[in-house]
Amino acid sequence: METALKVAFATTDMETVNQHFGSAKSFAVYAVDLENSELLEAAQFGELSQDGNEDKLSVKIELLNGCAAVYCQAIGGSAINQLILKNIQPVKVHEGSKIKDLIIDLQNEIKAGPSNWLAKAINQHKGPDPERFNKMEDEGWDE
Repeated sequence: METALKVAFATTDMETVNQHFGSAKSFAVYAVDLENSELLEAAQFGELSQDGNEDKLSVKIELLNGCAAVYCQAIGGSAINQLILKNIQPVKVHEGSKIKDLIIDLQNEIKAGPSNWLAKAINQHKGPDPERFNKMEDEGWDE
């Protein structure tokens, strides 16, 4: 799954998205490609309250480094801004949304034509086209 995107889900039961980002006790991090998904990591943080304390966000955002998105039940504005700066798309979903269904929806979106944030994440993951210089030469570019 070398072309897979990493996505995280705020969950306590590893089956549903049932946590607010800031007070999430745990995240399930998956690798997702067109056909498959694989649990990469289950990270736990313990008991955290929704108290506006910004310090607890940095640990979570660091854990999510390299993720294209994080799915959660709710998220505050400061957390959204910090995630966007790290190129991580926050996705709010209804309480009890099943992780397996969200993964299927993500795979279907990739196949059907990804939204802006997803297209950007896919392109960032791909890296530069090794044929880009040959294409430039074919177009008449010269050193």
